[in-house]
Amino acid sequence: MGYKSRLVKKILIHSTLFTLSILIAIPFIWMISTSFKNIEEVLSLPPTWIPKRWVFRNYLDAVRFVPLGRFFLNSVVVSSITVISQLTVCSMSAYAFSILKFKGRDILFFILLSTMAIPGEITLIPTFLLIRNIGWMNTYQGIVAPSLVSVFGIFLLRQFFMGIPKELEEAGRIDGITDFGLLIKIILPLSKPALATLSLFAFLDSWNSYMWPLIVTNRIEMRLVQVGLRYFINDELGNNWGGLMAISTLIIIPTLIVFLLSQRYFIEGIKTSGIRG
Repeated sequence: MGYKSRLVKKILIHSTLFTLSILIAIPFIWMISTSFKNIEEVLSLPPTWIPKRWVFRNYLDAVRFVPLGRFFLNSVVVSSITVISQLTVCSMSAYAFSILKFKGRDILFFILLSTMAIPGEITLIPTFLLIRNIGWMNTYQGIVAPSLVSVFGIFLLRQFFMGIPKELEEAGRIDGITDFGLLIKIILPLSKPALATLSLFAFLDSWNSYMWPLIVTNRIEMRLVQVGLRYFINDELGNNWGGLMAISTLIIIPTLIVFLLSQRYFIEGIKTSGIRG
């Protein structure tokens, strides 16, 4: 392939990626633009991309209308517990299914993996009844209980652990390192891409969770940020679109920060986890 052919190919690839990036960014651009509009301009036709008159009151009204600080605190606490729990439980489970040798290991892993095919809606009511019966309604433990462990996380880490050279494990055994020491001192330090990938998925899943936090809490002080968006929707008085877009813009900032911080590890983990098994 000549230089011109490679140049044309690169131009086509980058043009396609740029076009797709613009299409993906359009909803976010519209959300940010709408957060600075008054209700008349939001509903005007044809729509305007750049506000004719910038309204910063939407952000102030969003903070005053709902206890946004409390919502953010609840989401940060729940997301942090979820990430820490999944990293801990999934890493130990993945170590057992990839490194340890015991009878029925592969069968147990297959059974565990098959649970991913069960829709979450099937277990929603039994889980709710269990949480209610043990008195965990309107509590952090009630919100985080169903997400303390992730089958996908176990699978992801197991695939990565299986790709770590066996010579390192054998060298650790010779030095007298225990299973826990092998996990902490050798396996986990070499698995930063997979751990970062799992952390990102766990955080996004917890931060964007809506249905479970909605049904397990009925006090406003225990609501999460995604449930807080519901307070800006009123079928009788009309939706507060400016405030809704303002709080949506604020909510998405933490996810962007977490993604940017873990982007390098996330991409590396995606590339390596699938080819190591």
